[in-house]
Amino acid sequence: MSSEVIRLTSDNTDVIVRCAPDAEILYWGPTLRGFSPQDVIAIQRPVPNGRLDVDTPLTLAMEYGRGQFGAPGIEGHRNGYHAAPIFNTVSVESDDHALTLVSEDALAGLTLTSELRLHPRTGVLQVRHTLKNLSSDAWQLDRLAVTLPVPERADEVMAFHGRWLREFQPHRVPLRHGGYLQESRRGRSSHEYFPAMVVGESGFTEQRGAVWGVHLGWSGNHRLRADVKTDGRRVVQAEALYLPGEMRLAQGESCATPWVYAACGTAGLNSMSQQYHDFLRKEIIRFPDDKARPVHLNTWEGIYFDHDPDYIMQMATQAAELGVERFIIDDGWFRGRDHDQAGLGDWYLDEKKYPQGLMPVIEHVKQLGMEFGIWVEPEMINPDSDLFRAHPDWLLQLPGYSQPTGRYQYVLDLSNPDVFAYLLERLNWLLGEHPIDYVKWDMNRELVQPGHAGKLAVDAQTHQFYRLLDALRERFPQVEFESCASGGGRIDYEVLKRTHRFWTSDNNDALERQAIQRGMSYFFPPEVMGQHIGHYRCHATHRKHTIEFRGLTALFGHMGIELDPVRADDEERAGYKRYVSLHKQLRPLLHSGTTWRVDMPDDTVQVTGVVSRDRSQAVFLMAQLKMPDYTLAGNLRFPGLDPDARYRVRLLDSQQIKTVREGGGSMRELPPWLRHPIDASGDWLMQAGLALPVVVPESALLIELTKI
Repeated sequence: MSSEVIRLTSDNTDVIVRCAPDAEILYWGPTLRGFSPQDVIAIQRPVPNGRLDVDTPLTLAMEYGRGQFGAPGIEGHRNGYHAAPIFNTVSVESDDHALTLVSEDALAGLTLTSELRLHPRTGVLQVRHTLKNLSSDAWQLDRLAVTLPVPERADEVMAFHGRWLREFQPHRVPLRHGGYLQESRRGRSSHEYFPAMVVGESGFTEQRGAVWGVHLGWSGNHRLRADVKTDGRRVVQAEALYLPGEMRLAQGESCATPWVYAACGTAGLNSMSQQYHDFLRKEIIRFPDDKARPVHLNTWEGIYFDHDPDYIMQMATQAAELGVERFIIDDGWFRGRDHDQAGLGDWYLDEKKYPQGLMPVIEHVKQLGMEFGIWVEPEMINPDSDLFRAHPDWLLQLPGYSQPTGRYQYVLDLSNPDVFAYLLERLNWLLGEHPIDYVKWDMNRELVQPGHAGKLAVDAQTHQFYRLLDALRERFPQVEFESCASGGGRIDYEVLKRTHRFWTSDNNDALERQAIQRGMSYFFPPEVMGQHIGHYRCHATHRKHTIEFRGLTALFGHMGIELDPVRADDEERAGYKRYVSLHKQLRPLLHSGTTWRVDMPDDTVQVTGVVSRDRSQAVFLMAQLKMPDYTLAGNLRFPGLDPDARYRVRLLDSQQIKTVREGGGSMRELPPWLRHPIDASGDWLMQAGLALPVVVPESALLIELTKI
């Protein structure tokens, strides 16, 4: 086979692949003008002295057997043999936007199918490998990773760390020698290490620098790494992380990697994010019907486990008056669930709490014009439950060991057919006999000693979770599902194919949420990010914030409120109602427009905006996180506007801003636009900007721009 060069092209990105004798990505970057396959000779590598006497390509398989001394893309063996396979291309199928390569190592008895898809509009690149064993002897697969090359100038990594209540925290490390590795062995995408990273030119920002983003669409164990070879070439890898013995391929069996989603941008992190957002909206996010995302009220922080149907109906009445559109009963509705140490697994209605069943509450909620939702955690079981007492063998466990509980619970083995059938039957009862519109699906425990039939089985558990959700969605296509997982614990593109909303974090502290939500925004658009206005004293941190700061912080996502509206005073209720109304007013823009994060000279100020597709409307949120570094806040230069248009600029919302003479403490004179709307050209607002006021820490203001 000749050295066929294939070009995948899109509106903003090209991928050039040499297909034979082996498969190698030669270029991944901005769309090329006038490209010819003959151009690739310009980057044909020399062979340096003191090393191997032949060139070593960075193939899609990244084979150790070729002399690639970094992390191989494939690791495994057949009883110690065939442990260094080398794959040569045997077939190629392609068009302008997709490429499928089949490669083979006949001696090792393995074939590798590599699929590349480049989305024609957004430029997001999807890559997946499938390894198949052709031999009569089993092949033990230890690693199967997608490897992508990035240019030598990509010498900085931005990845994400976190923990419960503090997810999506970005950090940066230089990428000049060696490499950077992050992984999760917790059985879910995790609070700690979201399965994504960005590599780019040193010092890249929101609005400047070339960047390459990689996300693994997988809800189980995972590993991501970025490496610099000693010759200066750089690669990123993403993979499902297999525990010992999980992947043993018998003859004819195969294993596929999760899809890797990659995007490159030339104008900072915004250019990457906007590609991901557009791709998700076009290809993955699917709501049951074409309607606005309903505003939630979730009962958890209002009543916890204290369920009284009459009182809950009072809450629903008050919620409807606040403008709530979906009312959700959280944990505590099922048998034995008076606290968090009992009842999980017993998915039967607690008839002591609900002697008339759920229907009176549901009917009341529906009569008020709201949808009804409910909380479940099907994968889990408490030791103090009827189900555990009847079936202690249903646990995801290794025999002979006593594993620790987590949050007073164990995990059910979804690969056990009896477990799967039981959960499907109970959830079928819940959704089939009640007109439920929404399910908040929680998952509050990491996987420890996760065994099925005596072998480790996290990969199988993840696939069975998908299968359970798929079965329910097929039976109840009108029901929406939220991936909760303690807030932030199971968030990725693969679970998003089956769900409609993420609970971003269990932490409703507005100051913490500013960072958490920004971190999540690099890969997800606002309409799938659950953002609630919490209690004035945050239940997670006990910090107090004004209703303005809480309301504006929750404004840009899929909004909800987390309170007991019956006990709230008139002032609090008025504040909740105000921000629910403001969110509804802006919702069409927020859930369809282009998101921008703005570089600011003072990192105590955080600015995020959304500009409509036709650039006729925009809103930008300025959040003052702590005491500013300077006595002047500087100018806000608005990205994404129409430079040829004129805009009316006005303060849309904030807490009261006063001068010193009026009893404030930050300014003697306010910028004129805070007093009354002003008009300015789009070009001026983009290049010169708008003078910002100096405001107190932990406060925010919302600016609206409307094309005249």
